[in-house]
Amino acid sequence: MAFDYKKEYKEFYMPKNKPSIIRIPKMNYIAVKGKGNPNEENSEYKQTISLLYSIAFTIKMSYKGSYKIEGYFEYVVPPLEGLWWQNGTEELDYNRKDTMEFISMIRLPDFVKRKDFDWAINEATNKKKEDFSKVEFLSYDEGLCVQCMHIGSYDNEPKTIEIMKKYVEENGYEIDINNNRFHHEIYLSDPRRCDVSRLKTVIRYPIRKK
Repeated sequence: MAFDYKKEYKEFYMPKNKPSIIRIPKMNYIAVKGKGNPNEENSEYKQTISLLYSIAFTIKMSYKGSYKIEGYFEYVVPPLEGLWWQNGTEELDYNRKDTMEFISMIRLPDFVKRKDFDWAINEATNKKKEDFSKVEFLSYDEGLCVQCMHIGSYDNEPKTIEIMKKYVEENGYEIDINNNRFHHEIYLSDPRRCDVSRLKTVIRYPIRKK
């Protein structure tokens, strides 16, 4: 059976719908940076998702070809994630989505090294005849965070975030968003197939002791 990160690392991907504090280890990702309203029909955000999954599945299916990744095992591609920010403000303003900036990303298995990522970029470029130059190999050491499962519309996330901030304050921590630590979301539901009221999104904020 294929290794499923969501099931094997439930502490990272399946938190309860109430805040908890967790330390996230360094992980490697396929990543693409962009900006603008993610909901627009031909948004840069939607374009990045296509690029990410092309590389993710090139790596996942590599075992069927001549290129062999050392330590490879069959796995389920981890969920889509996103780091979000807006210049000049710590909190996201959901009424100004056009000013949002983001890094869309998909976690890489630990056995995938930079040389394997580079191979996947070349392989996908040659096979699909597309430009994958925006796709990066990203190492993100997230550290100490508060996280919570948000159920429902993305536009209602501020309600969950307020609960998280209160929890952080009550436990002697403070939010630590900066140029290297971001508002983080993990998307467990496909909005094309799931009713908006049941969308599951992990929201994660970096924190530090007061």
